[in-house]
Amino acid sequence: MSDLIKNSIRAIHDYPKAGIVFRDITPLLADGAAFKATIDAFVQRYSDKNLTKIVGMEARGFIFGTALAYALGIGFVPLRKPGKLPSKTLSQSYALEYGEDALEMHVDALSADDHVLVIDDLLATGGTVLAAIKLIKQTDASVEECAFVITLKDLPGAQRLQEASIPYYTLCEF
Repeated sequence: MSDLIKNSIRAIHDYPKAGIVFRDITPLLADGAAFKATIDAFVQRYSDKNLTKIVGMEARGFIFGTALAYALGIGFVPLRKPGKLPSKTLSQSYALEYGEDALEMHVDALSADDHVLVIDDLLATGGTVLAAIKLIKQTDASVEECAFVITLKDLPGAQRLQEASIPYYTLCEF
């Protein structure tokens, strides 16, 4: 993948705690050429896939998902934390390292006719994206693929998606 994209992702050592290398996308977002290259790479991959919706997880999935949905001329569906959506929702909980969280989506956001791309900035353990897929499947929509700017290859997210037979695409690995 483009060196411009990968080189615009900053490594912050020992954040949020010792031993962690945090991959910061804010320099990528601040660099117009790098952000454009990121969206263009996704457009090139997905322009002929007959997608009907992009689904993005709060919050960074919104950034890439809305730009990609706009470029493809299709709709965007936000997955939010509980209590953030104003209408009737579907919910899917998932385990965190310490505790549990959930994602919600409006009940009428997707239908069985939808062909969906799930997008987020980062694939790490896979818990959030697998919860998103379960949530989407409650609507009978079809998840065509999951897309990420970054995959952390030392964490089990990619393996968990492969074991679940969920295709995914990533722009760069660390």
